[in-house]
Parts: sequence; C-alpha cells; structure tokens
Amino acid sequence: MPGTVEDVDVPSASDVLRRCRELVRPALVDAVGRLHPWTGEMAAYALGWSDTAGTPEPGGSEGKGVRQALAVLGAEAVGADAACAVPGAVAVELVHTFSLLHDDVMDADALRRRRPAVWKAYGTGPAVLAGDALLARAVTGLAGTPGDHAAAAVRRLCDALNDLVAGQAEDLRFEHRPWDGPGAVGPEEYRSMAEGKTGALLGCALALGAVLGGAPEPTVAALDRAGRHLGLAFQAVDDILGIWGDPATTGKPVHADLHRGKKTHPVLAALAGGSRAARELGTLLASSRPTDAAAERVASLVEEAGGRAATRGEARRHLDAARYALRATPLTRTAARELDVLFAGLADRVM
Repeated sequence: MPGTVEDVDVPSASDVLRRCRELVRPALVDAVGRLHPWTGEMAAYALGWSDTAGTPEPGGSEGKGVRQALAVLGAEAVGADAACAVPGAVAVELVHTFSLLHDDVMDADALRRRRPAVWKAYGTGPAVLAGDALLARAVTGLAGTPGDHAAAAVRRLCDALNDLVAGQAEDLRFEHRPWDGPGAVGPEEYRSMAEGKTGALLGCALALGAVLGGAPEPTVAALDRAGRHLGLAFQAVDDILGIWGDPATTGKPVHADLHRGKKTHPVLAALAGGSRAARELGTLLASSRPTDAAAERVASLVEEAGGRAATRGEARRHLDAARYALRATPLTRTAARELDVLFAGLADRVM
C-alpha cells in the first residue's frame, strides 16, 4: 500500500541525520577542496570544520545537515541506491551554506552557530565572495553528475534558487512595510515568502534525490511538495526561536528578529487578533524598532495576543501536509518511515 511503513525499529531523527552526513561528507570535503584556497578556507569555517586560521575544529558546529539528508532519503524513497543522491546532497548543502553567508550580511547578523559569522570574521566582501564560490561549485558539481539525470537535476536546482532569491527579496522588503494599514504584510504574502526562502530548497533536496534516482515526475513533484510544506513548518519554528529561542541553542542574540523589525509569523498573527494586547503591540511596533527593554515587552505582548500559539499551529498544519504528501505517494517503506521521523524531529524543537 503506498506510503505505509513496517512496524520495525526505526532510527531517531538524529541517527538518520548522522548516517546521511557520514555518507555525504567525503564528497562535500572534496567539493570544498576544489575552491580557491581562500574561499575554501572561509567555506570550511562556515561549515564548522575549522577556525579562521584554517586549524581543524573537531568540535565545531556543522549544523544538522537536513538538506543533504533529504536528498539521500529522496533517492532511497524511490528505491534507488543512496550513493546516486550524493551529488545532489552536496549541491543543496553548498547552496544552503551560500545562502547563510549572504543572509548574515543582509541581516547584519554577527553570530552564526555561536561564533562570529563569516562576514564578521573575514569581512563583508570576502563573505559575499565565498558565498558566490559555493553557489558556483554547487551548480558545477551537479552538472557533472554521471548518468542521464544531470540536466534535470540542474534545472530543478536553478528553479529552487530562483524561488529562494525571490523569497529573500520579499523578506527584506517586508522590513520596510508598515505593521498595519493597506501596506501591511498579509498572511498569504508571508507564506509565499517563507515557501521561497525556506521551503524551496527543502523541496528541491527531496526532489533531487528522486530525480537522480530516476523517479517519474509525479513522484518527484510529490516529494518537492512535501519538502516545501516542511519548509513552511521549519520557518514557523524558526520564527518562534527568533523571538523566544535560547541563544545557547540558536547561536544568535535573543530577540534578534524583533530588533530588526522582521515581519515574522508570531508577530503578524498576534496583530491580526484584535485584542487589547494586539492593539498595544501595534502601537509599540509603530513607534520605533524596539530597544532591549521594549523587545521584552513586545515578546510578552505577542505571546499574550496568541502569536506564539498560532505559529505553533501553523507549523503543525504544514507538518501534517508534508506527511500527507509522503503517505499519498508510493515510496519504499523504510525511507518513508525515516522521512516521517525526520519531519517530526525537526518540528519538535519547540512543540
């Protein structure tokens, strides 16, 4: 039966991520090693492999490797050998790292994974250059994939890149739009932005594994759709962490999104409620970007007005939609179960 799974022991989400990282790591190291030595050094720093002197850091934070895991599982889910997905896994991991380097510059985020962001450690120009190098290597490496599926894989990656850039553009523009009135950001605009900024690459990762595994287009499209819903859930969780997350976990200062005036789901949902707390919140946000003291009050009002609970609900709805897309698609049982476990584990960070 399509999408059903066996009642057998299944590894945890962290076990799945670890297995996929170990599979992809040699090819990822090789890809970074093909960069210019300077951009390669910055890439290794961004990936948590080394410090700014190029000295290996065995305990450095490499991130979860979600996108590379999705590519591997996407191939396994359509009955292909995981090895065929490695070029796609490397490509999405390099694109993700490129996007983080440029994101930190655009948002002026000084920290990434509890240490200075690349632009703070090396300078803005070098960080932008390193991001460009990672993007070029991602496309070049994927285009060189052996077999008959390289062209389709590159097209899918490029489509996701266009969506990612459009989503990031909207995210930046939202910061300059009012909190209420005719120019305010609506819920559908927010979802479109989040799908592009976060969902497109997650959907692409799952779909790339299936493309490289030779799956038919309807299966590829279903996996892309599941990944995009996962991305919307993931962004909702990130929005919660951007206001209430522990800096020791997020690697970023508390209330970072509030200080930048970012239009995130918890704040938009709180303002839409019309309660006394929502009205006070709107007044406070309209006055200026919050100071540290005001940010505490904003966070409290967002929660009181129901923004945090609404965003948890948003994450759950999209997680359910992602799981439904998987269950409605004929996939191998073990990979389908591992994807389900991984999806739940990613959303459970604040649930």
